[in-house]
Amino acid sequence: MPEYSVPRRVAAEALGTAFLVATVVGSGIMAETLTPDKAVALLGNTLPTGAILVVLITILAPISGAHFNPAVTLVFTVLRQLPMSLAGLYIVAQTLGGIAGTVTAHAMFGQSFVQASTHIRTGGAQWFSEGVATFGLVAVILAGVRFERKAVPWLVGLYITAAYWFTASTSFANPAVAVARSLSNTFSGIRPADLPGFIVAELAGALVAAGTMSWLLSPASTVAHTERAAP
Repeated sequence: MPEYSVPRRVAAEALGTAFLVATVVGSGIMAETLTPDKAVALLGNTLPTGAILVVLITILAPISGAHFNPAVTLVFTVLRQLPMSLAGLYIVAQTLGGIAGTVTAHAMFGQSFVQASTHIRTGGAQWFSEGVATFGLVAVILAGVRFERKAVPWLVGLYITAAYWFTASTSFANPAVAVARSLSNTFSGIRPADLPGFIVAELAGALVAAGTMSWLLSPASTVAHTERAAP
């Protein structure tokens, strides 16, 4: 696989996160416009998000790895698979790209470009949900990369589609997306004051997943191999 330059890798992270957030916010606006039923609206928000993840990871992973998520970037940095200098650029690009995605979605629907969200998302259940959601996302990525790299786009898309529904927080699982969604007072928004709890929970879930999966995915020890080889 060709090695892409740092500017191209950073641009891919910004572009991917922008399209991801534009899809999350835009589909939320569309769903809220089309139906007053919150369950149907959530479904209308869920399916496009899962679908766009499959597309974006497939086309941009060969360039940047398709993190689109500071929590994922943190994990790959901790696991020494991404230099810290590049990780910093990724996180800035993801955050700015996410904000651009929110602005783009608002512009497409004729709304104010930047809005202060008033959607309250706080409390222990919400924070725990974000920790679980991010743990699961990182676990899926690390195991997918290890065992079935070509399936990672589908694995991530399907996981997020499911996590929208089995978590109380609807699975943000992404600090950059959370920041971007705090600038939208629409269906997918989050009150800016609630961001710290979400971001801390997401990063904690990611780090716990990194440690857990590093152990779980480690190959058998020399002793185990010896025991299996014994007559």
